[in-house]
Amino acid sequence: MIQQHLPAALRAAIVAVLVLCLPARAAEFVLTLSDGTGPVAEAVASLHGAAAGSPAATAVMDQRNSEFVPGVLPVQVGTAVSFPNSDQVQHQVYSFSTPKPFELPLYAGTPRAPVVFDKPGVVVVGCNIHDWMIGYIVVLDTPHFGKSGADGVVRLAVRPGRYTLRVWHSRLAAAHEETIEIAADGGARSLALALGPPPPDRRGSDRVRALQDRLRNLRRDD
Repeated sequence: MIQQHLPAALRAAIVAVLVLCLPARAAEFVLTLSDGTGPVAEAVASLHGAAAGSPAATAVMDQRNSEFVPGVLPVQVGTAVSFPNSDQVQHQVYSFSTPKPFELPLYAGTPRAPVVFDKPGVVVVGCNIHDWMIGYIVVLDTPHFGKSGADGVVRLAVRPGRYTLRVWHSRLAAAHEETIEIAADGGARSLALALGPPPPDRRGSDRVRALQDRLRNLRRDD
């Protein structure tokens, strides 16, 4: 308690300092993404300008039915990502992307060591055996990020202040970027993205894929 016998000016100064020392309460920022025809899913939104914080210990990008799950994985710089293979066939996971080139030789199950993503940027992940398998790991130098769901909405809890908003999507020619101000009571923003056309389907029929995998297994057994 501030002593009442202190001069009024000194009491006011002490109160001001105490207020400044109090942690700011987080505000909720709600971002709604669309492409002009409907909600945009699988977009990564991030806010830059606050303290970095600690990254998650690990994250997971699985392989199921010859697809990466999730297909888009946002992580903070320094996160270790595990690549388990839940399929009955082997996969060979790799990336040539500058932020993190790596290769996990042909395997089933879970590799012994995860891959640490230590530089920001977008890492495109593929499989040398199944060329239609494409995944994206979006490595961010901020703890404030999220991925839009089927409703196109991303919710981020941050302290009030000025931030750089960045939005990435695999079909954007370049990531969207703008400066925004988030008030103490949060805020909402709607953003229309100019997405390019979806990529062609290179997966083929389930029957053809099963035959290809069977032939590969036979060759490995010879």
